[in-house]
Amino acid sequence: MKIRISTDSTADIPKQLCEKWNITVLPLTILTEGKEYRDGIDIQPQEFYKILDAATELPVSSQVAMTLYTELFEQTLELGYTDLIHVTINSKGSGTYQAGVMARDMFLEEHPDCGLNIHLIDSTTYSMAYGIPVVEGAQMVAEGASVAEIIDHITEWLEHARPMFVPLDLKCVKKSGRVSPAAAFVGDALGLKPMITFEDGEAKILSKVRGEHKAISELINKCLQERKPGTNYALVYGNNSEVYGQFKEACEQALEMPPMVDYPVGCIISINTGPNMIAIIYRT
Repeated sequence: MKIRISTDSTADIPKQLCEKWNITVLPLTILTEGKEYRDGIDIQPQEFYKILDAATELPVSSQVAMTLYTELFEQTLELGYTDLIHVTINSKGSGTYQAGVMARDMFLEEHPDCGLNIHLIDSTTYSMAYGIPVVEGAQMVAEGASVAEIIDHITEWLEHARPMFVPLDLKCVKKSGRVSPAAAFVGDALGLKPMITFEDGEAKILSKVRGEHKAISELINKCLQERKPGTNYALVYGNNSEVYGQFKEACEQALEMPPMVDYPVGCIISINTGPNMIAIIYRT
């Protein structure tokens, strides 16, 4: 048994963690102002925030190409792996999972009895809400866990994953449709920020908060109420280092442990949240 772990770029797993735990990442593509970028390869988050701020229209993303899946499967087979566990972005927000299913079926038709088992998992969520269990699954590979144990751990984590974010300005969430233009207008006028999560793959506004300090306290309070004690969590920021510094300090004090990882929100996710945001990701 030889197991490989892979995912796509919207998992937002920092490069050093991918290298440390041998996680393969397939890029989505970003289209903006007539240019095309491979997420995480041709462009990095801090570069993209500047493009996003200047764009007259929101950039768009496209799913992982089937050819990239085929190359992944062929390489995995050539390297002697018996199992590939691949976790994708929410299928309700991207065709990436469906493309993987089609590529897998075509690959296995062309390579019958090849001995490679391909396990595709639809995360039903975004960013490190599936990046954390992917990293933990890769750690389990290094510890000698079985395929069934790793898949069970990943799927169980995903069932309880809770991403919570607050956009600190409403420019991108208004354009993306996460918040209606009318609600965004009122929010801007009153200084209200939506606290958003995902349930059953769909965005859901849980409450509205006024001001950055209230956003920080509400995110932490929600985490304290819901998080399974002792489990990993992640913190996310954008182009707002001062606010993020306050957020991180408050989280570490309240949760009595540092985050597994803190990272700049990825390019794909920032299209919907905007770069001026904070988020916490944990499991319930």
